[in-house]
Amino acid sequence: MIKAVNISKSFGKIKALDSISAEIKQGSVFGLVGTNGAGKSTFLRVLAGIYQPDTGTVTIEDQAVFENPALKERCFYISDEQYFFNNCNPLDILCYYQKIFPAFNKERYLHLLKNFELDPKRKVNTFSKGMKKQVSVIAAISSGTDYIFCDETFDGLDPVIRQAVKSLFAADVAERNLTPIIASHNLRELEDICDHIGLLHKGGILFTRDLDDMKLDIHKIQAIFSAEKSREDFAPLEMLSFDKRGSLYTIIARGEKTSIEAVINAQKPVFSELLPLTLEEIFISETEVKGYDIKKLLEE
Repeated sequence: MIKAVNISKSFGKIKALDSISAEIKQGSVFGLVGTNGAGKSTFLRVLAGIYQPDTGTVTIEDQAVFENPALKERCFYISDEQYFFNNCNPLDILCYYQKIFPAFNKERYLHLLKNFELDPKRKVNTFSKGMKKQVSVIAAISSGTDYIFCDETFDGLDPVIRQAVKSLFAADVAERNLTPIIASHNLRELEDICDHIGLLHKGGILFTRDLDDMKLDIHKIQAIFSAEKSREDFAPLEMLSFDKRGSLYTIIARGEKTSIEAVINAQKPVFSELLPLTLEEIFISETEVKGYDIKKLLEE
């Protein structure tokens, strides 16, 4: 388990992180969401032991991660901006990482390079941004580490490669209890892979949630009624939002599905249905309750 307690980090007058606390369970896929400048990269680097926090503590399996070489052999960090040695090729990268990570799997690395159609002898500085990201991901997957810290890893990958990378992560989570921590500004990128989500804003964490619990606890109802309705007609519901467009009412409410349906049916709808919510809709609803305009925070 990764545990951060009251983490703060400043760069001069800029406070990048402000008293952040979070727990990330072993074998889970944790998504870290927030706009550019929210503190995602800084938090990820603190978790990975690259930065030392000004205040607070970060531990992995109850060990301090900063300046802990033995623990860092079990952690792989993928930067948003790819850096490689001058004039190196993927084979040079293989030799380098084999010296750092004792469990590095050479055969898997070469196999994945072939599958991704990356020439192992071609200079990496001639690769596109997406190809460089692929090399980093392949190295991370092949490293045999228990924790992979991914900073905007899917940015720059085409849809096919993006799905392939997610499949690789998912397979290793299932087979060897890998724990990927994925920072992104794009909720849609995380929806189909993460089981826990944390939302950062202005250096602080608004909340962390189990994604399945969030989806089970919040429901969207669309309904049409023969008579006009107001928010007060659905007072028994814990409503997160209430919207009327023409004759169509859209309600997002927290609670058990059967209880919500009973309240809606009591108003004798002409038509009603419960719809699944997207991760973005869930976050918008949750954060609006806390007084944040998430639509503005997460707009592309």
